[in-house]
Amino acid sequence: MQIIIYILIGISGGVAIATFIDRFIGKSLLNKVKNKLLEADEEIKNKKREFELEKKEEFHRIRTELEERTAREREELRHLSQRLIEREELLDRRLQELGKKERKLFFKEKQLEEERDKVKILETEQRQKLEKLSGLSTEEAKKILLERVKEEIKEESTQIIRDAEKEAKEVANRKAQEIIATAIQRCAVNQVSELTVSTVSLPNDDMKGRVIGREGRNIRTFEALTGVDLIVDDTPETVVISCFDPLRRKIAEISLKQLIMDTRIHPARIEEIVEKAKKEVENIIKEEGEKVAFDMGISDLPTEIITLLGKLKFRTSFGQNALAHSKEVAYIAGMLASEIGVDSAQAKRAGLLHDIGKAVDQEMEGPHALIGSNIAEQYGEPPEIVHAIASHHEEKPAESVLDFLIQAADAISAARPGARKEVLEAYLKRLEKIEKIANSFPGIEQAYALRAGREVRILVQPEEIDDSRAIEISREIARKIKKEMIYPGQIKVMVIREFRSVEYAK
Repeated sequence: MQIIIYILIGISGGVAIATFIDRFIGKSLLNKVKNKLLEADEEIKNKKREFELEKKEEFHRIRTELEERTAREREELRHLSQRLIEREELLDRRLQELGKKERKLFFKEKQLEEERDKVKILETEQRQKLEKLSGLSTEEAKKILLERVKEEIKEESTQIIRDAEKEAKEVANRKAQEIIATAIQRCAVNQVSELTVSTVSLPNDDMKGRVIGREGRNIRTFEALTGVDLIVDDTPETVVISCFDPLRRKIAEISLKQLIMDTRIHPARIEEIVEKAKKEVENIIKEEGEKVAFDMGISDLPTEIITLLGKLKFRTSFGQNALAHSKEVAYIAGMLASEIGVDSAQAKRAGLLHDIGKAVDQEMEGPHALIGSNIAEQYGEPPEIVHAIASHHEEKPAESVLDFLIQAADAISAARPGARKEVLEAYLKRLEKIEKIANSFPGIEQAYALRAGREVRILVQPEEIDDSRAIEISREIARKIKKEMIYPGQIKVMVIREFRSVEYAK
């Protein structure tokens, strides 16, 4: 019994002790935790105030730097504007000087014409005297007279040409060339420069010598194969490719870049690279055609039509890119059709294909509208689209709403301000006509108009044309150009006959 009492007393004491510990010691720990939390909260607030202060200082520093940089850029722009004004004044003065020199050259040309007239009068008088005094037959006298007059005219004309070239070289030195180039760039729109000239950067100026080659053999081979004019002047680390045909210029640009990367530049390698570049350009043409068809949402065009569309990227009309013009006409025709409740998809298709004939009009006779309609009909286009293509320049009378829509869209695209340049188109047509005249003679392999139409370079087939015939062809082409064309100055006709003999050691 006593043991039970002791046990109960022990249990009661333990409970009392536990109650005391929980009441007094627990409160002390809780107060310590609260104090720690208050201290941590205060520290967080201090850190936050420090961070905000640093952020404000960083923002003030960035704003100060931005203001200083803006001030510097404004000052640079002011200096640049002043330099441009001074440059324009210099160009005006140079243009005045150029006008004086052009007038002087005009008078010289007039004097040359007078000299030629005098030679013709002398030729007539000598022919009459020979017929009276020689006592020869008419044919014999004519033959002797022609030979004599030919020699005299040749000597006189050679001397006149030498004098003119000497004077021209004295006048048209390097400074004059720079003035003319600057004047052309200022007076013409940027589009002309982009359509006739491309520049290729070189890793260093030593590469120019490798491009030219020993005695100029590399540059001559390159120009003969590509039909472009390669200009290697004093411009540092730059070569200029000049050609009125964008397709030739693109092939030449790709070829030259690959040759520069390859560093092995010699005639055989140039010929190989040019062939590869032609294939690469064919791929570019196909990709461009597929891209424009995708952009217009037309997915069922034949592969041949897509290729012809890609070729339009390398054709221009009055300075306007033919492919960009076709896309523009398609968009305008589609919008007009939507407004009046006509099938917009059909209008877009006809607008995109309306100038397809320009892709091959250099190879075929006739207006490009009729050529394009024949191509569209050949590859299964609907009759209404074929007729819309044929009638967009009224080669055929317009009959349907679609015909009038395409005519209107074409006129809108061509007539908007800055779209086309008549002067550039006339220039390109003159170059094309020069090449066409040269190619009209039998035995001609290729003909290229170079140096802004001042020179035509002709490659003949050596198996058909011998050296003496090559001389005759150059004279015949020069006479035909003089008879059929009107042009300023003179055109140099260069006939190149190259014979190759190939054999393989097996």
